Amino acid sequence: MARAATEGEGAANFRNHRHFCYSAANNEGVGDEASPLDEMIWIELAIMLGCIVVGARLGGMSLGPVAGIGLLLFVFAFGMPPGRPPTVVLGMIIAVVTALSAMEAAGGLDYLVLVAERILRKRPEYITFIAPLVTYVLIMASGTQHVIYALLPVIAEVSRKAGVRPERPLSISVIAAQQGVIASPISAATVALLGVLAGHDIGLPQVLLVIIPSTLIAVVVGALSVAWKGLPLDEDPVYREHLASGKVKPPADSAAQELTGAALAKARGSTLLFLIGIVVVVVLGLVPELRPTYSTVVDGVARTGQIDAASAIMIVMLAIGGFILLLFDAKPEAMIKGSVMRGGLSAVISILGISWLGASFFAANENQIVAEISALIGDAQWIFALGLFFLSALLFSQAATVVTLMPVGLGLGLAPWLLLAMYPAVNGAFFLPTYGTVLAAVSFDQTGTTRIGKYLLNHSFMWPGLVATVTSTVLAMLLSSVVVG
Repeated sequence: MARAATEGEGAANFRNHRHFCYSAANNEGVGDEASPLDEMIWIELAIMLGCIVVGARLGGMSLGPVAGIGLLLFVFAFGMPPGRPPTVVLGMIIAVVTALSAMEAAGGLDYLVLVAERILRKRPEYITFIAPLVTYVLIMASGTQHVIYALLPVIAEVSRKAGVRPERPLSISVIAAQQGVIASPISAATVALLGVLAGHDIGLPQVLLVIIPSTLIAVVVGALSVAWKGLPLDEDPVYREHLASGKVKPPADSAAQELTGAALAKARGSTLLFLIGIVVVVVLGLVPELRPTYSTVVDGVARTGQIDAASAIMIVMLAIGGFILLLFDAKPEAMIKGSVMRGGLSAVISILGISWLGASFFAANENQIVAEISALIGDAQWIFALGLFFLSALLFSQAATVVTLMPVGLGLGLAPWLLLAMYPAVNGAFFLPTYGTVLAAVSFDQTGTTRIGKYLLNHSFMWPGLVATVTSTVLAMLLSSVVVG
């Protein structure tokens, strides 16, 4: 008992010491001498980065629970403030995922893929340009990259039949999917950005006016950058080796199963209803006056308020999910088992853990972080974009990157229009060839032209990814300075 009491007192003393250091560092008049906090911040940073690396390596929703371990240490062992989880962002993501899952359960997602496949097969010789544009539009409309998994085998097959090196359309299509996510008004990443920039006179209209043109042009430039990449397919030594060894089989007819009758009607109806929901969300963002007002009475005084954009998105998308359930016989069981719900749940758990961990770290060390990074950035504020890029390469999530680093940018005093301009820099998931869509594209290419290089980073997606990301970021800088700045 005496030993237990001693250990408890020791832990309490450590927490009190840590709390004293935290309080001292966040008050004015702190001397220039290094305090224990100066050492602790590196330990805390190592724990946070360790959680990110381990969680990213485990994959899936692992970022959230692993970050929870770090948060447990921060709050209970180190006596750090817990910060706040991004509840508004999480609520918007859940609402959008609910509507998407209902559409998927009613067959709407399959219908979108069928439409995209027909477009791809009409002009196979231009697939290097058509495939990424179709992918971009499809991802932007659906708000999720999951649909690209159904397109990748089609792209690989059509390009091979047309004699086009599959590496070209496959690599840029994977990059186009990432660009489409940040251009989507309903993606988790855009929703997260709106949450961070709320109250800074930047809403959905400004985001779309800046990001859609920037990313769309970037996709075209990225397609041009790979249009003549590598040897022609029939001259590629790897492809010839695969042919000689029998590794490459004759292209199979991988056309998706056609929808007919009642199934087609349900799929079309759910897709149309979901697209109507997107239009309503965009219009409410473009014209705030259309959002409803309400009155409340507080202490006998009547007060009038207006529904904010985040609440409007949640209400509309939840209602769309409900209408699809009622009108198009979407089964709740199918919604739960669908890929969209699984991916959405994974995103919510990951964002909850990693953003809460980052919020705790930032709340405890805000003054030091702001001072140090401000000195590092100086007049070269573009360096912050590099931070967004490399963190997204570790997190494999644009939304998690936004909720982790964008608030830090605001704390550093970076102008909101500049943070909007840097938004395309969160597309760094291609950098390490371990992302799901990257690996899927490699596996679907039977010719072997889409590959991960000997030195890991010299893979098929590096060049188009860098070209598209740099292009979209530079263009967003120009547009944001005009539209917002």
